[in-house]
Amino acid sequence: MSDKQKFAFDKVNFILLAIGMAIVIIGFLLMTGPTSSETSFEPDIFSVRRIKVAPVVCLFGFLSMIYAVLRKPKTQKTEE
Repeated sequence: MSDKQKFAFDKVNFILLAIGMAIVIIGFLLMTGPTSSETSFEPDIFSVRRIKVAPVVCLFGFLSMIYAVLRKPKTQKTEE
């Protein structure tokens, strides 16, 4: 057995997971904007950015996070 502990994730998995989380956060930030109230209607709630672009960005982020979790780390061959 080697000195190094064997983990399910390697450094690349954690980097991909962090990138996926950042993409999801960007998607949620794209969904934000002015809200409608009882006295005034805000037509921006139906903008393309909020109802089409942002959900696709979030979906891409979630898919990349799933890939980061399912990615198998490369095994290093040890010489004995």
